[in-house]
Amino acid sequence: MIKVISLFSGCGGMDLGFKWAGYQIIWANDIDHDACETYKRNIGDHIIKDDVKNINFEQLPDCDLILGGFPCQDFSMIWKRGGLETDRGNLYQYFVKAVEAKKPLVFVAENVKGLLTANGGKAIEKIIEDFQNCGEFGYRIFADIYNFADYGTPQLRQRVLIIGVRGDSPYIYQKPNPTHPPENYKTAGEALKDVEKVIYNNEHLKIQAKTKKMLNLIPEGGNYKSIPKTSRYYVKGMISHVYKRLDRNKPATTIIAAGGGGTWGYHFTEPRALTNRERARLFDYPDDFIFIGSIASVRRQIGNSVPPGGIKIIAEELKKAFK
Repeated sequence: MIKVISLFSGCGGMDLGFKWAGYQIIWANDIDHDACETYKRNIGDHIIKDDVKNINFEQLPDCDLILGGFPCQDFSMIWKRGGLETDRGNLYQYFVKAVEAKKPLVFVAENVKGLLTANGGKAIEKIIEDFQNCGEFGYRIFADIYNFADYGTPQLRQRVLIIGVRGDSPYIYQKPNPTHPPENYKTAGEALKDVEKVIYNNEHLKIQAKTKKMLNLIPEGGNYKSIPKTSRYYVKGMISHVYKRLDRNKPATTIIAAGGGGTWGYHFTEPRALTNRERARLFDYPDDFIFIGSIASVRRQIGNSVPPGGIKIIAEELKKAFK
């Protein structure tokens, strides 16, 4: 069994994908209480709630692989980015320390697409350099953008994966070929079929009457730009996520973790926000994966996570390193 340590684990989306691929997660960590409770409920009680800055990586159990998604908000293209100039942007260094201490054969770090352009491209250069120089043998780095819709996730979710292979291994990582070409992407309509029958995390959010009227002016697949300029509900100068309605015949656009002002994501026919179970379906979570916490907390856990079905395909490819 390939033993895995997980950092910045969140509710466990990436861990779940590796577990589905046959890996054994032996230790995990996150700072968020609700995310840890969700993880315990669905994956295992091996997760430790603590600030990563307090972890003594030398004392962790030996492992074959380290994975995790270090905090991404400071690299995001949505928010004003500070990148490596912020404390949160520098948390990746604890991932580097864990790799230095445990010397896994492989590591997988996940982050937002904006990481590639943060600090004028210097952030990704620095991060790769730090990982390359880890340990006695160093690591060969394979960094690329992955659109999880290419691997069957019903969401156009683009993320950067930084995959490292220890320098003494002959294994050369190959990015898996897409399992779903664009003409065969899994759609939001397929993903949400019969979702109303699911009991857990399926509460409808109360929204203002004004929001309902705005949504009634927005067609399926549209956003705030669809509201006529002559309407009293017309708004301008917003990001594309605002008042975005699903198109049942296409994958969802990126589901985000937080934010107000119409960023919740909206149903294709009903004038309402998506439920958390609908969001979970758009990430490939099974219906028996139960999230712990308030509606806002669960939304954040899902939006910050990695689609387990998509990451499973990468995990399957990485098994070749251990043969």
